[in-house]
Amino acid sequence: MTTTLENPALLGWFRGQQTPEGWFDLLALIVDGMVRNVGELESQPFLRQMGVALAEQYPLPPSETVGELEASMNAQLARFGWGCVEIDTSENDLTLRHQALPVSRIEDQQSRWCHAFCAILEGLYVRWMQGQGGKAHVTVSRDRLFSISDVQFRYHNPQ
Repeated sequence: MTTTLENPALLGWFRGQQTPEGWFDLLALIVDGMVRNVGELESQPFLRQMGVALAEQYPLPPSETVGELEASMNAQLARFGWGCVEIDTSENDLTLRHQALPVSRIEDQQSRWCHAFCAILEGLYVRWMQGQGGKAHVTVSRDRLFSISDVQFRYHNPQ
């Protein structure tokens, strides 16, 4: 997994926008402490649940097309300062490539933060998809890590 963006100036700009000192530091410490106390795997369900709760607090308007859904997701992600998503469709699933994820300023916590934040996004995306009429048994899961700030998810039926 890559630990920096290709452009260090761009990474610095995103960090300044997405990870304000104080609030982000506290959140990162809470997540890091939770993962250290209960373990990365054990913390995933709680983090997904927090993503679901956030999606319920910030629902998306109904979308008629994938393009409208992508635009609605990006508007909400921009509001949060969490980067952007690009949705691609196939016959059996959707891929959601999320770029410009917030990256911890503390280098030795970047990988742990990325994994934790991905779990939050899994919950957020699955609830947003359910709000568009998606079925409860269809899931969102991390599919590929391009870097700690560029992650692909799959919305698919695991059966």
